[in-house]
Formats: sequence, C-alpha cells, structure tokens
Amino acid sequence: MLYSVKKIHLIGIGGIGMSGIAELLFNKNFFITGSDISDSPNVQRLKDLGIKIFIGHDKKNITNSELVIFSDAIPKNNIELKEAFNKNLLVYPRAKMISEIAKLNNSTVGIAGTHGKTTTTSMVGNILQNLNLDPTVIVGGVVKSLESNSLLGSGETFVVEADEYNKSLLHLNPTIAVINNIDFEHIECYKNLNDLKNTFIQFANSVPFYGKVCICIDYENTKSIIKKIDKPLITYGIENLDADIIADSIKQKKGKTTFNVVIDNQKFFVNLAVPGKYNVYNALAAISVCYTMGINTEKVCNALSSFRGVKRRFDIKSKKNVMIVDDYAHHPVEVSNVIQATKKNWNKKLNVIFQPHLFSRTKKFHKDFADALMKADCVMITEIFGSREKNDISISSQLIVDEMIKLKHPNVSFITFDKIVDKVKSIATNEDIFLTMGAGNIWRCSEELGKFFND
Repeated sequence: MLYSVKKIHLIGIGGIGMSGIAELLFNKNFFITGSDISDSPNVQRLKDLGIKIFIGHDKKNITNSELVIFSDAIPKNNIELKEAFNKNLLVYPRAKMISEIAKLNNSTVGIAGTHGKTTTTSMVGNILQNLNLDPTVIVGGVVKSLESNSLLGSGETFVVEADEYNKSLLHLNPTIAVINNIDFEHIECYKNLNDLKNTFIQFANSVPFYGKVCICIDYENTKSIIKKIDKPLITYGIENLDADIIADSIKQKKGKTTFNVVIDNQKFFVNLAVPGKYNVYNALAAISVCYTMGINTEKVCNALSSFRGVKRRFDIKSKKNVMIVDDYAHHPVEVSNVIQATKKNWNKKLNVIFQPHLFSRTKKFHKDFADALMKADCVMITEIFGSREKNDISISSQLIVDEMIKLKHPNVSFITFDKIVDKVKSIATNEDIFLTMGAGNIWRCSEELGKFFND
C-alpha cells in the first residue's frame, strides 16, 4: 500500500487507548515512536514489539516524525506538542486518528455508552474473530484472549470503542452505532445531562441510511432520545419486553452467568464467563451488532462462551486462598453494579478498597459514591487519583467517608495508598473477598495481593 506518511510519533503512548493505536499502526508497517512520562506495562509491551519509546518528553523525540498523535491527557503546553506545531507537522488528537484508521475498512462498528464500552467492544471483536471474520479492533482495555488492546485483521469490519469524553465519539461516522446506556459523566466536558444526551444523538445520527443504531431501552436516558434518532434502530433490554432482543432466565453463580436471548420468537442459550447483570446488557449489545450484520445468532451466542473478559473488568487476581478482584469502576453506577454482582455470586464478606478518580468527579458524586458503597461489608477509601486534573486541597476522599458515616455504615475508613497491601495481608481470611476499584493506579495493589495470596 502507498503511504505518503510513514513516521508517526505518539505523545502519551502508554495510555490504554494510545497503546492500541500504536500497536495497530506498527502492525501496518508504519515506523512508530512514542513518549510517556513513565514506564508501565503498556509501554513495556510495546517496547517488546520493537517500538522505540522515550521516557520523558523532549522536542528531540519528534525530530524525524511526519505525523504526531497526542492523547487527551497531554496538556497544550507539552514540549513535544508545541514543537510539532512549530514544525508544521500533521498533528491529530487520538480520536481523530481512530477515525482515520476507520477509513481503512469498509464498515465501522462504534460502541458507545457511559458504561460497558470496553467490554462490549471486546465481546464483538471476540465473536467476529471466533467466527473467522478477521476484524480490526481498538479497545480501551487489554482483552485477555488477545493479551492486547488492538487487533489488526484483514476483514471488512473495524470495531472501536467510541468514547464520549471530550465528545471524541463525534469524530467517528460508524456504520453500526451502539448506545448501551447514558448517565451524567465527564462534568468537565458537559454542561448537564441534556448536553451529554445531545452528543449521543449526534453520534447516532452520523450513521448512514443503510446502517443501524443498536440501543438499550431499559434506561430512561437512552429511551428518551430515541425519537430524536432518524436512523434505523434495533432495541434490546431485559426489563422492557417491547425490545427487539430480550434476555430472560438470567442465572449467576461464582462468576458465571447464563441466560436466554429471545430474537424473532426464537430462544438461544448464552453461557458467559463473567458475572453481573450489567454484563448481560453488554452481551445483548454485542448480539444486536452481530444480528444487524446478518450473522447466525446461534453461532454468535456460542462464540460468546469463549469470551474470557478484559483486564481490570472484574479481574480475578486470586481465588486460591483469599479472593482478590480488581475493577475499573469509577462512576457511582459502575461501583454499585460491581458490588451487586459480587454479592449475587459469592456468599463471602466483601471488602471494597476504592480509589476515587478525579477531584471534580468526587466533588460532584461523593453522595452517590457513598450510596453505592453502602452494600459492601467493609469499605476502605484511599486518596483521590487526580489524573489530568490539578490537585485541589479543598476536595478529598473524606467527603465520601463522612457521607457513609452519616448513612451509618458500620465499617468505613480512610486508608493511605501505601498502607493498603499490608492492611489486607494482616486482616484477610479465606472467607474474604477484597475488591479494588478505581480508574487510577489501585490495580497495583491488587496485582501485589494476587501474587501474595496465590503463593
């Protein structure tokens, strides 16, 4: 293939979305370099592939680059980003680059929704790969069956996670769009819930007339936008029997979930190796995409049984002695869903260690987080992971702790990050589940605890 651009540099290459782009472009025979502020498993994985990565940012890092891609976490005054503009290089944000990659394929499936994007995207990719349709996939998590967050295929379909942060999903013009759910989120990007809804409406209406929008109608926020979508629809749900695709007879036990899918008055059995009613919704979304593509539903449901999950999504690190689980949940709805799934599947004492993500999110949702955490038997809350936000000393995790005390939770406390591992080691018994949750670096604790209790 003729490429007028060959040398591509990624600023913030270690991010979960950026690393997937880097790997896919590397496999397309582009010359890839990258930089990040620190080493990480993603950086190491890319280095092992042969990609040159600089730790730390320096304008010398882009000396030979023709195109520079930057992640949402990169500030405008980043030295490499400024140098790229000064040199009049092509400069794309991550979302635009994904839309450019989509042009390499005949059809694009864009998976959107406040929750479940990563898992649903992974499910669709897993099904298509299992059925030898050879998709290209970019997902915001490491898919266990791939040990990667991207897959370069020779088939016609590109499957991608469509992120609402910074309205990134509007860079895409998918052939099939999924809207799994809508909850108010990313308050730094959206004025209110209606602003967020309008972005999802715009995303849905970017689908061509011959495409389709797959949407869950069990949630009021998704159901409320349907009349404003002027493209063909297919609906799915559990509670709403008017949906085109319905799940019933849901059963959960020890991390396994089974249910029936009803389509066109036919029933198909699904056996999932992941827990939670929320994963049934994710599976329904994946099934609706494949149904739209004209793939045999029985084969699709059978293929779902091979889905092993995504790292950091109910990721069991140890169950030999003490059970250690890690999850990316960082919104009150997600926290509640994961706690409910754990309680439904295991009759053990549930200890949650929660790392709030972002000062703005903690300020806005601290009461909702407190409500969501109330069903855990023991709750430890650590410092806020500020990520892209500047430190705000007026906002702390104590907001959640104090609210839970007001609600009379019998066992809630603050714990500093450096004390977590030793604390768990000192109190854990075989009757315990320790669940780490958050979008920051809390996973490091679960990794260490998993290794300790597996020995």
